[in-house]
Amino acid sequence: MNYLRKHWYDLGGIFVLCIIIFLFTTINLSAYEEIMWLSLLALLLHQLEEYRIVGTFPGMINKVMFRSDMPDRFPLNTNTAFIINVCIGWSTYLAAAIFGEQVIWLGIATMMVSLGNIVAHTFLFNIKGKTFYNAGLATSWLCFAPCIYCFISILLKENLAHTTDMLIGISLGIFINVVGIFKLIDWMANRSTKYIFEKRNLLLSDKKIG
Repeated sequence: MNYLRKHWYDLGGIFVLCIIIFLFTTINLSAYEEIMWLSLLALLLHQLEEYRIVGTFPGMINKVMFRSDMPDRFPLNTNTAFIINVCIGWSTYLAAAIFGEQVIWLGIATMMVSLGNIVAHTFLFNIKGKTFYNAGLATSWLCFAPCIYCFISILLKENLAHTTDMLIGISLGIFINVVGIFKLIDWMANRSTKYIFEKRNLLLSDKKIG
């Protein structure tokens, strides 16, 4: 299980290939269903940038956002990252893709999470860290932004969302962004945790830890 906590995003990379094959071989998807599967694809690519390709997101969150003196484990650790990204992230985005138009409100909620990532990576993290780039910024704009634009276009063109969908979706999206991500990091923080990030997940200035 600890191996999975450190390599769930690599498994996500395999799912990326599976989703691409699925989209190319399935011909009866609606435009809405296609964009929801692409949104899940965007999430997986975003996580790969954060935790594998660049990989320094954990260290950035801990050091820049929380001013941690233990950036390899506090407050964000591998267990919390797994719960946030897999248990919450994968499940909500996957459910939105599978159930499609039946749960428009969930699709809206996932788009709110994607929008939250764009805002956080573009402004919050860069301003706090005094940087122009942080792990996750590229896919926020190259993957999340186009999905959000297409999603809104489809909703307006096909008049899919009702007022109730909007209210539930936006409220749930804000809840996930605030409680399901940032507050969860705080609640699960533990200086004595055994769930520690590898040195490659830290900022360059912190890689001498240990």
